[in-house]
Formats: sequence, structure tokens, C-alpha cells
Amino acid sequence: MYEAYKAVKANRGAAGVDGETLEMFEKDLARNLYKIWNRMSSGAYFPPPVRAVSIPKKTGGERVLGVPTVSDRIAQMVVKQMIEPDLEPLFLPDSYGYRPMKSALDAVGVTRQRCWKYDWVLEFDIKGLFDNLPHDLLLKAVRKDVKCNWALLYIERWLTAPMEKNGEVIERTRGTPQGGVVSPILSNLFLHYAFDVWMTRTHPDLP
Repeated sequence: MYEAYKAVKANRGAAGVDGETLEMFEKDLARNLYKIWNRMSSGAYFPPPVRAVSIPKKTGGERVLGVPTVSDRIAQMVVKQMIEPDLEPLFLPDSYGYRPMKSALDAVGVTRQRCWKYDWVLEFDIKGLFDNLPHDLLLKAVRKDVKCNWALLYIERWLTAPMEKNGEVIERTRGTPQGGVVSPILSNLFLHYAFDVWMTRTHPDLP
């Protein structure tokens, strides 16, 4: 729990729906961390709604980030740090997004090398990936590779946690909030099966 708190502190981030900042949380750090641990270890932890924050996109329109509370970010970090060592080895070497010790610059470096080997490149973008992930297929992938029952329990609860926007609580039936701590690794797991493994199996002749 303390390691998860340190990781959340390093990432900073805004307050969630409860208005509690990281500095406010730290005023009674031991008690607050114990409260999260006690609820998670007993199965009684239920995530609060995530706060919707609209961010303008360079290409026009808006991207909606879901900002969890500080306590919920710590709870999510506990699960992320637990499942990541088991999920990381599954991902292909050419998968660079949201992975430890990898970055977009690494992908650029590989691309610079390969542009001398091939005459073409394929670029595409998945519109609203985080917002539209189907829960049933995502949970199918999660249940296949995450063996810890209490981690599965909380992942399911985070996926269905409501979103609060302008004082209105909105129920969610799909997607995982962009801004959640576990969202990146969950989206990577979905894309691993939906795209990477599919491409490898159905188009083995393509580099």
C-alpha cells in the first residue's frame, strides 16, 4: 500500500470528486492508507465516481479524462503493481504504449531504422479507445490472464464506477476512464488480443 502511495505521489494529479488533494491526504497518511487497506482486504472497497474533465484536442473536439480520487488512485495502483509483472511478458516487443521502460521515443527510434528496410508504413488511430472498450470482451481477457480473485473483483468495480460531470452522476456500461491508473494496462491487454495477436495469427506474412 505504501509503495502504491509513493507511485501515485510521484505522478501527482488533480483531486477527484471529493475535492481531496494529495497534500490533504498526506495530513493523516497512515490512517488514510490503513483505511484503504482495510476495505480492500475485506472485499468492502467500492470505488467512488470519477470526475469528468474535458481536455481540448489539437485536432478539434474534446477528450474526456476520468479523474479518480487520491484514495482510489492508490487502490488502483495496488492492483496495477500486482498484475503488471504477470501481464507484461504477454505483450509483444513492438508494443510501446503505457509500458514500463518503453516510450514513444523508443518507437520512433525503431521506426527510423526500419524505414530503410520497407517502402511503406501503415498508420491508423482508434477513435475513443478508452471510452469504447467493451466490458464483456475486456473482462474475458482479464479473467484469462489475471488469476488473483480480489484483483478481478476490483477491476470489475472500476470498470462500472460511475462518472460525475457538472454535478450529474452518469452510469457507465463500456470503456475504462482515460486517467485511471489501471486503464492503460487494461487497454493494452485488450489490444494485445484484439489486434496484436490477431495480426500475428491472420497475417504472419506482414512484417
